[in-house]
Amino acid sequence: MFTSNPFAELSSVISPSVMQAYVAVMIVLVVGGTLFDVVHKRSARYFFNNWQKIKTRGKQRVGGGEMISLAVRTAVVDGLTSGEFCNPRRRIAHLLGMYGFVAYAAATIVMVFSYPTPAAPTPAIWPALWHIGALMVCLGGYWFWFFIRVDVASEGHSMFRLVRADLFIVSLLGSVTLGLIWAYMQSAGSSWASLFLGLYLIATTVLFGSIPWSKFSHMFFKPAAAFQKRMEKANGSRRNLPAPADAPEIYGSARRQPSNY
Repeated sequence: MFTSNPFAELSSVISPSVMQAYVAVMIVLVVGGTLFDVVHKRSARYFFNNWQKIKTRGKQRVGGGEMISLAVRTAVVDGLTSGEFCNPRRRIAHLLGMYGFVAYAAATIVMVFSYPTPAAPTPAIWPALWHIGALMVCLGGYWFWFFIRVDVASEGHSMFRLVRADLFIVSLLGSVTLGLIWAYMQSAGSSWASLFLGLYLIATTVLFGSIPWSKFSHMFFKPAAAFQKRMEKANGSRRNLPAPADAPEIYGSARRQPSNY
């Protein structure tokens, strides 16, 4: 199963061109949904205006070399290692899901476009990456869903309670889980394979078609926000903490010692 390309086997039922067209449509939905989200929520304008405020409030100049260094640290710490998560469990679950999804999506594209039929033997690495990536997403996603979610852990809500913010994780888990079940059913020659293929396609379409209403596009915004945060700290413009209690007067009257002292 782990060395079998499920899409090549599917080519006996569905034309490779149809599979390729479907993947292309999903890519268009990602791009279009993200752009719609940026315009609808005015994210680009927010980042641009905030960038101008950072430059205006800055107490010291950040040179080009330092800016490149900040960008590299943002990519490595906040992007590749998810350093914004202080909770180790959340961080590990996020990394499993992130790298698992990257491997799963990349392997899907390669197998569908480069090895769509059994006539072109698929190198074992790609089916292995597809299955391992999907399992990593399941491990990180289900671990987060059942054991880490804040509202479940601290507020006593049911683990099956759904809100719009859960749309991304639920559709992602649905897509990869149903994909794994479909691949297994197909390799085993089960008559249930067609049913799970249909469910797999529905969940995948919901995942990529619901970007304007889910948290999918946050993966593109978070690096920009993390870079701006580092820039604020570097040029001294960061103002997210209140002044110490013994700080000099800023607004209103200064603090006074209690009269009974």
